[in-house]
Amino acid sequence: MSHPADLGSVKEGSYVILEDEPCRVVQVDRSKPGKHGSAKIRLVGIGIFTNSKRGIVGPAESKIEIPMIDKRSGQIISVNQSTYQIMDMETFETFETQLADEEIKSKLQLGVEVEYWKVLDKTKIIRVKG
Repeated sequence: MSHPADLGSVKEGSYVILEDEPCRVVQVDRSKPGKHGSAKIRLVGIGIFTNSKRGIVGPAESKIEIPMIDKRSGQIISVNQSTYQIMDMETFETFETQLADEEIKSKLQLGVEVEYWKVLDKTKIIRVKG
């Protein structure tokens, strides 16, 4: 799920959808409006799930999609070679995910409480709690 916003209102550190991938904005460049044109905005973002760099250039009043990020807590109940089974701490539903950053992977063990994000029907472990 997402909602539209003006490209000119996006700030560094916020999240946008670039090329169907939720991205964290790392750079915003604004050019002045010219004699016959409007101000241009150049955004550079890093993908939440792929860590790839993406960019977009457009008028300040053009629309861009802002993702709805659901930040939740869960507990790891199973660890396989590349997947983690997590139980949500509020709803007690279980699901599998394979997305976690390299520095977090060493801390992931059975029974550990984690914070995970659900964005555009994908999940990613963000950090280990405690």
